[in-house]
Amino acid sequence: MRVAGIAWSSAGFDVAVLDGEGRPVASPAHFVAGQVAALTEHLCALDRASADPLVCVVESTNGMLDGGLMSAGLRVRRADPWQLPGRPEFGSVDAGSLARVGVTRLPELAELVIEGGTLTGRSADHDRCLEESEAATAALVEAGRCLVRAGDDSDVVALTFDDGPNPPHTNGVLDVLERYGVPATFFCVGLHASAHREELARMASAGHRVANHTWSHPFLPDLTARELAVQLERTDEAVAAGAGEQGRRLFRPPYGSRTPEILSWIGQDDATGDVVLWDVDAGDWALPGADAIARTVLDQSRGGSIVLMHDGGGDRSQTVEALPAIIEGLMERGLRFTTVDRMSPGTQ
Repeated sequence: MRVAGIAWSSAGFDVAVLDGEGRPVASPAHFVAGQVAALTEHLCALDRASADPLVCVVESTNGMLDGGLMSAGLRVRRADPWQLPGRPEFGSVDAGSLARVGVTRLPELAELVIEGGTLTGRSADHDRCLEESEAATAALVEAGRCLVRAGDDSDVVALTFDDGPNPPHTNGVLDVLERYGVPATFFCVGLHASAHREELARMASAGHRVANHTWSHPFLPDLTARELAVQLERTDEAVAAGAGEQGRRLFRPPYGSRTPEILSWIGQDDATGDVVLWDVDAGDWALPGADAIARTVLDQSRGGSIVLMHDGGGDRSQTVEALPAIIEGLMERGLRFTTVDRMSPGTQ
């Protein structure tokens, strides 16, 4: 067995590879932001180079890579905070530490699958946190600080795309939106936004809203208040560098993850901005096929809906393929399209 630890920082990704005895079997490698394809190919080449299986280890604050790695045929496991040494305020545990945890504690690390994503094995934790947060979420909705959907009398729908920018798939989404004259909202991951300013500029110039999806797509219950604040601040900076100032912060928690404590941080500080959730999940992250994606959206959407889709997090060609049918189907119902910042708040 060989283990590749994959760490993230403000500058990109670092990789360290150890054998089953904890000895280095490849030189450490660094990939700057925007080189996810090169990182994936590097790991695939390592996997092909030996009959000894390669296991990739990420941590719970890195939700940017696992989908693409698994789609490429790589094995991925997740290390959780209680299995790791302390991490810096902004960044993950270092790559060497991740690899060593994989060598010494591999059976304890969650083995990820595309259908479960980064939260494979922690879905019960996620569901419990959401249930415990229902009252706090409702209070933020009532205060106009959280948007789940617009009012029932609305005739508009908001298409939203998470986890990019992610060329070429983001450009494919933008091409379809341009063809139909449809505005959308893009919740961008800071590390990707810092590397793909041209895509951000194209979003802004086309009238789309560019919003905040944290820097590294972490599971928020694993962050401190300060760690979350830094993630949001750094992502705002990356978005502004490419798309210009976007006005009041709109923030979508990765996976919709939240706790009463997190929502209390947001509620106490108006400068934190507003939370945007959704009422329709296209399920495109699980790669069910373009027809299934379109059918899910059309079956569940109604006036006032906020539709969750993805332009990042791996191969999103299915989403691009499904988008014309989604737009045409919603148009046939007489629905119009808008960005989430132009929606009137509705009920949770």
